[in-house]
Order: sequence, then structure tokens, then C-alpha cells
Amino acid sequence: MGSASPRDHLMKLLEPVVAAEGLDLEDVTVTQAGKRKLLRVIVDRDGGVSLDDVADVSQAVSAALDEDDAMGQAAYTLEVSSPGVDRPLTEPRHWRRAAKRLVKAELRDGTVIEGRVLAADDSGVDLDVEGAGRRLDYQDLTLGRVQVEFRRFDDVDGDEG
Repeated sequence: MGSASPRDHLMKLLEPVVAAEGLDLEDVTVTQAGKRKLLRVIVDRDGGVSLDDVADVSQAVSAALDEDDAMGQAAYTLEVSSPGVDRPLTEPRHWRRAAKRLVKAELRDGTVIEGRVLAADDSGVDLDVEGAGRRLDYQDLTLGRVQVEFRRFDDVDGDEG
């Protein structure tokens, strides 16, 4: 493995495996859980991830790990999931996948803006902030997070029952 960290090695090993399943590898973490290690593999894609997607990528990741010594000889548990709502929005694809969602964005100048994601591209994101459109370049953002809503924007015109 050389000077690469175990996480870096796992990311490099698993990225093409996950991509072959049509998904993006968002993160890999290894934690100690009693006598075992817990390997968490976080995957996502535009349109979301289904249970069938998780099952397929779990099998592919498991096979790749069996062929590599990245986890050593100790017992481990593999957990494959999609990112939770609390994951930070750090990449253009994260912002794109948050379309129509309410987000809180922290800017490099220390201000915080809350608005609904209208669109996102490779250079920035368009938000609806209190009814007015606002363009934010990624270089001006430090962090974004989706806000939990009990009534989604999509449901406003839905049934009232």
C-alpha cells in the first residue's frame, strides 16, 4: 500500500467497483466495533439509490474486498448505504441532487443563507432566497446542508387531508 492511508487505498480500490454499478462512491470509513471492524461504504447517484442498488453494490464491493487484502485477515462487517440528510453538500453533484430541497449555506465571509435549490452546475448553485433568485459560486461557499422539512415543497399543492 505504500504511503497511502488505509482509507485512501479503499477509496482507490472501491471507486471503480461502485462506478461499474452506476453509482458514485461518496465515502468509506472503517471503525472498530468490538472485536470486528465496521466498513461503511456510502454510495449515491442522481435520482437516489434503491435497495436493489445497495444489494448489487454490496455484492460487488464484497467480491473486490475478497480479492484484496485491504481489510486484512480480521473479521469485519460491510455496511453499504446512501448518505443521510445530514451529509454536507461539498461537491457540485451533491448540490444538484438537492434540487428543490431547502438548504442552509455557509459562505466564506461568515454569512449564512437559507434557500431552496433551483439548479446547480459545475461552477455554482442557484437558490430561491425568500422569493428572489440568488447565484452562489462554489468558491464562495464553505458548507451546505439540507434542512429537514416536515412538509416538502412538492407537497404544497397536494392533498389537504
